[in-house]
Amino acid sequence: MKKILLIATGGTIACSESGHGLSPSFDAEGLLALVPEIKDMCDISGMLIMNIDSTNMNPHLMIKIAETIYANYHDYDGFVVTHGTDTMGYTSAALSYMLQNIKKTVVVTGSQIAIGELYTDAKKNISDAIRFAIEGIPGIFVAFDGKIINGTRAKKIRTRNMNAFESINCANVAEIKLGKITFSKDVCNILKVDASKPFNLQTSICTDVMVVKLFPGIKPDILDFLKEHYKGVIIESFGIGGIPCQENNDILTKVKELIAAGVVVVITTQCLEEGIDLGIYEVGQEIAKNAVICAGDMNIEASIVKLMCALGKFKNIDDIKYYFETPVLGDISV
Repeated sequence: MKKILLIATGGTIACSESGHGLSPSFDAEGLLALVPEIKDMCDISGMLIMNIDSTNMNPHLMIKIAETIYANYHDYDGFVVTHGTDTMGYTSAALSYMLQNIKKTVVVTGSQIAIGELYTDAKKNISDAIRFAIEGIPGIFVAFDGKIINGTRAKKIRTRNMNAFESINCANVAEIKLGKITFSKDVCNILKVDASKPFNLQTSICTDVMVVKLFPGIKPDILDFLKEHYKGVIIESFGIGGIPCQENNDILTKVKELIAAGVVVVITTQCLEEGIDLGIYEVGQEIAKNAVICAGDMNIEASIVKLMCALGKFKNIDDIKYYFETPVLGDISV
């Protein structure tokens, strides 16, 4: 029987009514006690490392989760992390970059309704997460509403529906119905881990990162402020990679000034699907002439934490660009 460690961090899944709204209260053992059938699936243990609303999640707490998995790596066959849904996509992506060359399964899950409430989705999501963790497929995954999603592709797109998460620009890894796992064809091929490379923990990060969402009428001088205060800027461009360059709305020139000042600039899109291609339009080709990083079809959640990791690990722009644009656990299509 495989050994699985459930790491509890709080979130809706662990909430109960406090008199002032929902707040996390269940610890790991309390969660497991409400899903007794999992005792027949594996040898399960629980550990509470924080008990927070996931709106309070931050990169340093994500590091704590990664460190917990790393510290217990040799004692367990797989790991399940219970987490609030609002920032789950960020954490699952961050773990994908921090737990480098992982050879075991980590599944992040949560719920839309607290585990002690009527009609909760928490029990099924925990059960599905543990069931998939037993499979032993290397990588970081999100289990939600019967879907197993690559951790670098998971995005919360609904605030109330049980079907809160979607896999963006990548098929689901698997689906679980009535306890049966059905894998998607070919998806696991992009998740292959190089067995020759050792598993290691990479937690050097730089949080001096800002995301700028372009909109018609945005004032270009906002980028002057960013130039003085941030080391990395992700620009959510229009469509397939358009950056305004008209004289009265010249964002492009300000982007060039950011690059000249040594700020790392990543170009992504506001669109959820299909990513960017700077070679299609003149406005895209113009920015591509500069030392920018192309996010391809990466999620914004993955782009943010990957840039933090890149800035923490490297100083040279060429190294940062190479790291960012190289696929990690299927985070970007090639």
